[in-house]
Amino acid sequence: MRLCNIFVVQNLCTADLSMKNLRQTWFCHPTIKQPCGACAYLASRASLTLLLHVATGVSHLIYVARISADLKIDSHKFFTQLDKRRKFSSNMIRAASSLSNGALRANSVLLRAYSTGKAPTGVVFMNMGGPAKSSETYDFLNRLFSDKDLIPLGPFQTFTAKFIARQRTGSVAEKYDEIGGGSPIRYWSEYQSERVCKRLDEISPDTAPHKPYVAFRYAKPLTEDMLEQMKKDGVTRAVAFSQYPQWSASTSASSMHELYRQTQIVDPERSILWSMIDRWPKDKCLVNPFAKLIQEKLDEFPAEDRDKVVILFSAHSLPMQIVNRGDSYPAEVAASVYAVMEKLNFSNPYRLVWQSKVGPKPWLGAQTDKVVQKLELSENIKGLVLVPIAFTSDHIETLHELDIELQEEVKHPEMIKRASSLNDNEEFISGLADLVKNHLESGQLYSKQLELDWELSKQFTSRTFSHPKELFGDHSKNAKKD
Repeated sequence: MRLCNIFVVQNLCTADLSMKNLRQTWFCHPTIKQPCGACAYLASRASLTLLLHVATGVSHLIYVARISADLKIDSHKFFTQLDKRRKFSSNMIRAASSLSNGALRANSVLLRAYSTGKAPTGVVFMNMGGPAKSSETYDFLNRLFSDKDLIPLGPFQTFTAKFIARQRTGSVAEKYDEIGGGSPIRYWSEYQSERVCKRLDEISPDTAPHKPYVAFRYAKPLTEDMLEQMKKDGVTRAVAFSQYPQWSASTSASSMHELYRQTQIVDPERSILWSMIDRWPKDKCLVNPFAKLIQEKLDEFPAEDRDKVVILFSAHSLPMQIVNRGDSYPAEVAASVYAVMEKLNFSNPYRLVWQSKVGPKPWLGAQTDKVVQKLELSENIKGLVLVPIAFTSDHIETLHELDIELQEEVKHPEMIKRASSLNDNEEFISGLADLVKNHLESGQLYSKQLELDWELSKQFTSRTFSHPKELFGDHSKNAKKD
């Protein structure tokens, strides 16, 4: 053990930043194994413990020993004021100040970043989102129905969206209550993104450390929330990682356009260089886990009946007016289905069906519930396996629409089994990390399909770029000078 220089700040709060509260002492700290000095600032009122490592004359944050969930100190103000009295590195100050709101998990990345002197690489999981609590249902629905990319409602979209949201809030909130009081999609998105970044630190040290973010289109954390946090964290390179494996102008593109709009507001100086993983319908991280999850369900049927079980791949449907524009989504979902069946050696008959139709207008079919109700009556079919092929985690479409509503509508629910969602599947998460690593190494800003997708849909989108390159790539002041 080494003797380490310890400074203790007692009874410290935002209103009392006096250096009189500091007292110097010596302490043997078991975590310090290298011959160096270290100092710790203990804000006991906030239950905050930081270990600051002094190496070769440069102070930088390397470890957070403890931070309470009820942290109420304005840590940015604390460390900024403290820096006026004792000079620390700007990187350390930014790292320490970002510890407010009890964000210990995310800040472990910042600690690694500032200990190496490298800004973290942001990895942003982009998805539709869902209300974390049923009380947030109206706001979620209002944002959803206000999105012209997803559901075009004509010239009075804003008014119509509010009306529909009010009409549907009660029934939809009840459904969220029935699956636990809210959508689990934020939990799974944060879990997956954190695990992906942890693996990326191991397999892609050149771009490490990697910091996870989540940006939802219709629920918190929204795109602007993500951008504000990313700027505080000092991120200058980020990957927009669409969690829609198959591209659609109504989903992936909607998140992309919102990223551009909010970038103009939150990051007008364009300090962050963006690229995008815009689709991955046949990637191994999607195909292999789904094939195994399907096989697990097939194995639950008696051996003599197994080859008479039908696999139904159920994906979120799409309004036909979007499909008829040349949207990529139906073909890419079909590509995912075919790739999974190839992995299964086409062991069973299968179909691609569509769920979650909203409103009276024509949507992509056949509808999941209609097909199930027909097939369950056939004497030649011994069972059905439902596969949520376009979803990367559980949410209301799987937990309620498939697991509750559909089961209540059919006559033989015992015939139906649902393949598990990807959620915490380790093969899936590991594959996602490989996907990000390959993307970063490729230098690609986006796929070759994206510009064609934009050409086919741009007249139906407002307040966005005139070409994808206006969002992706280096748009900093230095780049413009060059």
